[in-house]
Amino acid sequence: MKTLTQEEFRQKALEYHEGGKTAVEITKPCDTQFELSLAYTPGVAIPCKEIESDQSLAYRYTNKGNLVGVVSDGSAVLGLGDIGPEAGKPVMEGKAVLFKKFADVDAFDIELNVHDTDGIIDAVAAIAPTFGGINLEDIAAPKCFEIEKCLQEMLDIPVFHDDQHGTAIITTAGLLNAAELTGKKINEMKIVINGAGAAGISCARMYRAAGAKNIVMCDSKGVIRKDREDLNEYKREFAVETDAKTLDEAIEGADMFLGLSAAGALTKEMVSKMAPEPVIFALANPVPEILPEEVYEVRTDVIMGTGRSDYPNQVNNVLGFPFIFRGALDVRARKITENMKMAAARALANLAKEPVPYYVKAAYKNENLEYGKEHIIPLPFSKEVLIWVASAVAEQAVKDGVARVDSFDVDAYRKHLRAMIYGTKGESK
Repeated sequence: MKTLTQEEFRQKALEYHEGGKTAVEITKPCDTQFELSLAYTPGVAIPCKEIESDQSLAYRYTNKGNLVGVVSDGSAVLGLGDIGPEAGKPVMEGKAVLFKKFADVDAFDIELNVHDTDGIIDAVAAIAPTFGGINLEDIAAPKCFEIEKCLQEMLDIPVFHDDQHGTAIITTAGLLNAAELTGKKINEMKIVINGAGAAGISCARMYRAAGAKNIVMCDSKGVIRKDREDLNEYKREFAVETDAKTLDEAIEGADMFLGLSAAGALTKEMVSKMAPEPVIFALANPVPEILPEEVYEVRTDVIMGTGRSDYPNQVNNVLGFPFIFRGALDVRARKITENMKMAAARALANLAKEPVPYYVKAAYKNENLEYGKEHIIPLPFSKEVLIWVASAVAEQAVKDGVARVDSFDVDAYRKHLRAMIYGTKGESK
């Protein structure tokens, strides 16, 4: 594919989105008078009465069990900010495309023209009976925390704010493998996070769950210290006692840097101050906090990751949400627990150690792809992610007691997933 100019790419993008990216398909025939009578009146009354007597039968007689609502108010869209619900719709449609493409999960995008916390909670709660799960998307911090928490308590279906947890799950997988490769212990690592929004807070929480004890978080005003009086309750959770006031001071001796901020935030001078064999996840998009080539000008002992597909170790949320919901939906989970999120992270970490399928090597034109410093996270084109993550999430849901299924055989479920993507032979390599 030839390199496009910015204007050529702009036109291609507009052409691609012309008319939208999703549509509704019917899954049952409706071509005869009799089929019409089954699809609507009078036949439709029969499943209605069944569900009225037992609401769980909605999972059997409707699309609820394979349907996710992608809900946003457009207040924190990608790197675009508060652009509103209609301008944010292409992103939510795109999320629905990824759900279907990667995990065969149907998704409706729901854009809300309401922006206060209570209004969003009420709106989502009102439409919740339609869905088997709710994916909150691009809702600004700090209101996103309260919205997710309240909805999780109110509803009996999974509610998952991907902006928070997606990045946390993928980078935790990377952290687990980076620690293993460098021989470091997570509880002894100094982790510096630049960016204290929804993703930054969730990453810090998950790193703690993985064992991290020394986390220094920075926002636009510098290090989040206990003596600051401008912190909301979510930032206060990670306030530390330290003499460091700036990122430049905090990065001294750091074993890991996580960037969820802006291009250029991490300098080569800062990189040189980090501990031996540091991990750098520079995730600002489209331009990261520091480019890999800039890092390698300073030192070569770094494990480097970005959010971009043109560098190794891409942190891409598509490795998480489609498969997390696939596993949760398949066991009719009431919620997505912290253990389910960690199970997803560990599944990704373990999959990265497996031989890379031939079709992934071909897609990346790299026959040498294997577990190591340039491959600590599975690649988005690996079909194996569905098998590993969905099965880990489903199994953990059963263990945590949040699944509605009466019995669950994880080996049989993995075979089912493998047949879904590879056919009955299950060939993968």
